[in-house]
Amino acid sequence: MNKLHACGPVRQSVAAVGFATLLLCVAGSQALTQDIMKVSPETHTVLLENARVRVLSVVIKPGEEIGMHSHPPNVAYYMSDATLRITGADGKVENRSAKAGMAAWSDGAVHTVKNVGTSELREVQIELKAPLTKSAQ
Repeated sequence: MNKLHACGPVRQSVAAVGFATLLLCVAGSQALTQDIMKVSPETHTVLLENARVRVLSVVIKPGEEIGMHSHPPNVAYYMSDATLRITGADGKVENRSAKAGMAAWSDGAVHTVKNVGTSELREVQIELKAPLTKSAQ
């Protein structure tokens, strides 16, 4: 009978560890999906925001790095040439060259960005929001 009672504390410990792991996973996923305005308000400025879009002005100096953040589907319009190193949440690294006058579509992303070039990145980013429902229109 003592053996049955000994299992109680073990089960409680396993349950506590499982619960703590779940909390860490949720907290970690929230950290990975931080809004850019919370992560880097010094490089991003909201120009317009409504129920359908958020338009951001982005200025990233050479050598400047922005921590892990997320974007919904968006269009980026580059106003300067720049070289960026983008690291996804999965650790995949991509170097990207932005050219002034170029527009690019993204389905959304979770990543870090570093300006690895010698010129300042200037960009307008238009983030799309979920379509309005009939009741919200």
